[in-house]
Parts: sequence; C-alpha cells; structure tokens
Amino acid sequence: MADRAQIAVLISGSGSNLQAILDACTCKSIDADLCVVMSNRQDAFGLERAKKASVPTLVLDYSLYESREEYDSALIAALSEYQPDLVVLAGFMRILTPIFTDAFAGKLINIHPSLLPKYPGLHTHKRALEAGDSYQGATVHFVTHELDGGPPILQGRIKIADTDTADSLASRILTEVEHKIYPLAVQWLVQKRVEMRDDGAWMDGELLSGTGFQYIETETNK
Repeated sequence: MADRAQIAVLISGSGSNLQAILDACTCKSIDADLCVVMSNRQDAFGLERAKKASVPTLVLDYSLYESREEYDSALIAALSEYQPDLVVLAGFMRILTPIFTDAFAGKLINIHPSLLPKYPGLHTHKRALEAGDSYQGATVHFVTHELDGGPPILQGRIKIADTDTADSLASRILTEVEHKIYPLAVQWLVQKRVEMRDDGAWMDGELLSGTGFQYIETETNK
C-alpha cells in the first residue's frame, strides 16, 4: 500500500492544470502521488506531460462505446485497477453520467472557469464580459449529477480589465487563478480538511458558503 495518497487525473487536452498538480506533488505542497493520467483522446498533450513525469497513462476512446453509460462503466473499471483516493478532472471534456459520479461521490472534483453558481456550462468568459461583470474567476467544486452544480470548495477571482477579451481573460484566469487554486484544493482533500456532505462542502468541520472558500494571494496550503 502506498504511503502517500493516490490521485487519478482525467484529461482531454493540453493538461496545464495537470502540470500544476504534478509540480505541486513533486515539491510536496501536495502530499500525494499521481497513480494514473487517463484521457479520452489519444492526442491529448497532457499524456506527454504525464509520461515525462513517469506517471502511468491510459487512453479510453469514447468512440468504441455505444453509450455514455457504457463508457463510464469502462472508465470506472479502468480506474479501479489503481484504487485512487481522489479523482481530479482537469479539462476532461466529457459529461459524466450518474454511474460515474455515484461511484466516486465525495472523491471527484473539477475546476470550472467561472465564479459558480454564475455561468455553469460553456463560454463562461464571453458571458461574463457580455454581462458587464467586474470580476471573473474559477471554482473548484465537487462533481455531482448536476453539471457544474456540485458544492464549491475553493474560488479565486481577478478583476476584468477594460481591454480583456474572452481569450485574454481565459488565459489570465488559467495562469493567475486555476494553477494556484487547483493544487491547493487537492491538498485540502488529501489532508481530509474538506469533505462533501448532503448539505454541501465542509472544511475543518464548518459548512462552506455557496461559493466555497475565497482564495486570496497570501493563502497557503499549510
């Protein structure tokens, strides 16, 4: 049995959040190891990041399965070989069915590029700009049956500049917010400081608000 907690990461693309988590594990700001990186796409660059870090990789091509439920069942079977303590979605572009979310309830997290509960779904930065919002950010949340509707754990934000476009905002939030709050939230889960209960996300024995813990730059993962 591994001494450190085991994390499985699911990706579909570049894997920049995966890299942030890999780096945090290497420098031990996350007290865990990655046991596998899985993708639904053979060409996901994140697989190369994992291989460079000597983390096992696996590709499960969704086109080989007749339904979402069949694919998710295969995904569960593949993950069960690694017995992860935590399953992290890092740009995994698949809508998961209750078969999967139930199997990993309380152990499954995602990061969404908006200040949830604002703007679930796609095109979040464009929607924030069109609404004239002053701030935009990202939210780490537990994954449940409801798309982007699981209890928020941690949220970070930046001020929207007058010159921002949807693309520039996406880039800034990825590097200035997501790469900081995702490893921190993972560490909290590994430390068992955070858990999902019927009424929401709890941290250190207290119920978090509907937007989760608010990250500030001086926050640490101690």
